[in-house]
Amino acid sequence: MHGMEQHDAPARRAVVCTGNAHKVHELGLLLPEFALEPLPAGAADALPPETGDTFLANARIKAHAGAAMFPDRWVLADDSGLIVDALDGRPGVHSARYAGEDATDSTNVDLLLRELSAAGATDRAARTARFACVLVAIAPDGSETTAEGFVEGHITRAPAGSAGFGYDPVFVPAGHEHTFAELGDDVKSQLSHRANAVAALRDALGLTAAEVAPT
Repeated sequence: MHGMEQHDAPARRAVVCTGNAHKVHELGLLLPEFALEPLPAGAADALPPETGDTFLANARIKAHAGAAMFPDRWVLADDSGLIVDALDGRPGVHSARYAGEDATDSTNVDLLLRELSAAGATDRAARTARFACVLVAIAPDGSETTAEGFVEGHITRAPAGSAGFGYDPVFVPAGHEHTFAELGDDVKSQLSHRANAVAALRDALGLTAAEVAPT
């Protein structure tokens, strides 16, 4: 049995190394074995800069910083982003700050759509993209487990839908005709890059579907 399953329920409390409440919510839907907690107020500001040039490098930066702050807990960190083929992979690891350090979801989306238009990517076949997510979990004993997940799709010409966050209003997953922001949490939790990464993490940790979160 994996070390994760040898701890009692309190040891399954996990700190998620993010200030993004949406990520904590999505991960909570996908990982019922954990009682997930966001970083305490102010702790997110103490995380080191995400200077890595890959999603894995950035997730490790956050995870190991979180493990140093909370050595007695499980720590979970993710780095995720949008990879657009017509933009040579941009925004990639810079997805959250594509339009600048103080970027909002709407300013990032606006820049993305403008750049696609400038690149002449006007039809669906020219606007292919994928979301990527890398997860790093660090156990109280310091052991590290990593996993990754992807979802293919394309970028719309204009935002649609009010659910989700980030680039969800302009990303249509393959096999669908609506954006993640239109499809909502229930569908996204089955299809998303984060869902696929969590499935891979669960396999790596030896978790089973029968387990439930501690109360």
